[in-house]
Amino acid sequence: MPLMGHERRTAILQSLRGAERPVSGTALADAAGVSRQVIVQDIALLRADGHDIVATNRGYVLREGSSDADIPTRLVKVRHTVEQLEDELNTIVDLGGTVQNVMVNHRAYGKITADLDIRSRSGIARYLDDIRTGKSTPLMTVTSGYHFHRIAAESEEALDRIEAALAARGYLAELMPYEDDFQ
Repeated sequence: MPLMGHERRTAILQSLRGAERPVSGTALADAAGVSRQVIVQDIALLRADGHDIVATNRGYVLREGSSDADIPTRLVKVRHTVEQLEDELNTIVDLGGTVQNVMVNHRAYGKITADLDIRSRSGIARYLDDIRTGKSTPLMTVTSGYHFHRIAAESEEALDRIEAALAARGYLAELMPYEDDFQ
């Protein structure tokens, strides 16, 4: 028998709190005996109640209790080829960064953002496998390789090291005057 509203949302929170990796909407739907669309609506209600639930390409992640406000983040603009994507992401995570999202500034559609939450080389491998097996291309391909990442790290110094390494590899791109409001 399917779980009812409040009971189902409590079960979703418990599943997310106990998970070591993202939990797919399908897995949550199967556990609750409802459709994935019901889970999407429940996630929206939980977010409205103040729960910090992030949708990644691998599923949902609950970030409660992590005091995200205290974690330094930085938006960097980069440009590289699809073949260099793995090296770019490895550079970030190997220096202690988390790639929170990717964003492009499309001339017709405006800002397009996708949550990634990539924290490790295994996360990078899963992401690249999803790209390959989904027969999709990375978001950066719609803007000739230019894109932004919101990166988190334990300190501003770690973010400085990440930014310097991206620059040394030739990935860092110059921020244009009209992009100042992206910060």
